[in-house]
Amino acid sequence: MEGARVSETNLPAEPGRFLRLGLTVALLLLAADQASKLWLIFGTNLRLTWPWEITPFLDFTVVWNRGISYGLFQQETDTGRWILTSVKLAAAVVLFFWLKRAETRLEAVGIGLIIGGAIGNAIDRIWHGAVFDFVHFHVGDFSWYVFNVADAAIVIGVLAMVASPLLTFRRGADAS
Repeated sequence: MEGARVSETNLPAEPGRFLRLGLTVALLLLAADQASKLWLIFGTNLRLTWPWEITPFLDFTVVWNRGISYGLFQQETDTGRWILTSVKLAAAVVLFFWLKRAETRLEAVGIGLIIGGAIGNAIDRIWHGAVFDFVHFHVGDFSWYVFNVADAAIVIGVLAMVASPLLTFRRGADAS
């Protein structure tokens, strides 16, 4: 079609184009996650009364999660601990290869957040035998599960990965 414009957003990205971005996000998230956990575990004198009321709807508390999301599949044995750790690390490796093929910045950021979060929680399992969760939202009788920086990043990362192709499709539709 003569005269048709080709939008850069419709062209496939060269392999690895957003690898550095995704890995930077993963490393920054991993540092923030581990710093927050180390500060709360070792730097705050855990003899203080827990939970800490931050706002009327937000507390910092101590929960050692030996399971997966929402406390499912609790593992009290070393075998279970190492299986969950291996699954987290294997997911990070698979996501690394996905990151190498990321086609948008948003997709790369989302994958980076998930990789950093998975590695952050795996480090907890290796060092402590469980994941340290500490953020607790609650409103009236409603109580959200207790989570950490890595968990929040994983959720945001998944949302970014879902949004990326939808936004790319939308931009492509607008360009035609």
